[in-house]
Amino acid sequence: MSVEEKLRTLAERIKSHSSAMATEEAVKTSIVLPFLAALDYDVFNPNEVVPEFTADAVGKKGEKVDYAIKFDGDIRILVECKPITTKLDKIHLAQLYRYFSVTSAKFAILTNGRTFHFHTDLEAPNKLDDRPFLTFEMSDIHAQTVAELTKFARSSFNEDAILQSAHRLKYTSLIKKEIMALLESPSEEFVRMVVAPVQAGRFTAQVREQLTPLVKAAFREIIRDSVQSRLSNALADTAALDIAEAQPAVEDAEIVTTDEEREGFMIVRAIVREVIKADRVIMRDQRSYCGILIDNNNRKPLARLHFNRTIKYIGLFDGDKEERVRIDSLDHIYELTDRLRATARFYAEGGARKAETVSSETVPAA
Repeated sequence: MSVEEKLRTLAERIKSHSSAMATEEAVKTSIVLPFLAALDYDVFNPNEVVPEFTADAVGKKGEKVDYAIKFDGDIRILVECKPITTKLDKIHLAQLYRYFSVTSAKFAILTNGRTFHFHTDLEAPNKLDDRPFLTFEMSDIHAQTVAELTKFARSSFNEDAILQSAHRLKYTSLIKKEIMALLESPSEEFVRMVVAPVQAGRFTAQVREQLTPLVKAAFREIIRDSVQSRLSNALADTAALDIAEAQPAVEDAEIVTTDEEREGFMIVRAIVREVIKADRVIMRDQRSYCGILIDNNNRKPLARLHFNRTIKYIGLFDGDKEERVRIDSLDHIYELTDRLRATARFYAEGGARKAETVSSETVPAA
């Protein structure tokens, strides 16, 4: 199981069982230790993951940090846990501040199981920064966050590379925060700068009141239009390419590939790209269903989109027969991630079905 798959499992655990994680110990057991294990740390080896770490030089009797992670005998990462109901703040960094300055630690993690804050010493050497360089919600983890977390994995840990990323992440996030603040509530200086080339006359208080809402609306429209344009172009270009490659030389006039089928195909391709190259996933539309194949090979069916009816199904091939699972929306396809990836992994490892025609059975939604 990949790092991303392990983190997705933790995300589902947070969504389903967060109410049972009221104590710090529950957070440690249910989330923090599995999180460290997902990054390939041996949580049962006290020489690698040290629980209840104490440094005598701190001068605070009985004060401990929940976990210290060692590399070659030296402390490199400190972890402090809080109950899931705790709103993480600067005050919760107290122990990490002191331990960071008296150990060889280079990174510190503060978490309540749901939210994770990663800190280092970008502003002053050996002094923990107040502001984290990476913050994320475990219940809503994104691919970019997974990529950053992978750098902390035991097998790929590189302090210099992480520090370079930390510098970029910290200042990029701060700049994005300032830009978002300007979009939500444009300052007078910002409005004045933006409208200067298009507004004639003096910039009076009345002009400012009139133009500030327009500046705000204009930026929102730019962002919306940009996102819609990129999504539309990506869907159209990719789907057109794949359909052109997959369809026979003589097109069947009765076959119509819908936008919903194209979007379903893109979702399936995005899901399985973790285990098989995206360019091997091909769409081949048929009269009664839209097929998704590996290597454009009928003996390698990945899924079938049965969207040409009121009730929609997706056909799965993780067994000997096609199994049709009812879906109420395209978002439900994401709930079938594990099964789709298992089938893609089977083909990635050289597997193929024995026959081109696979019988089917209909089952209710999972």
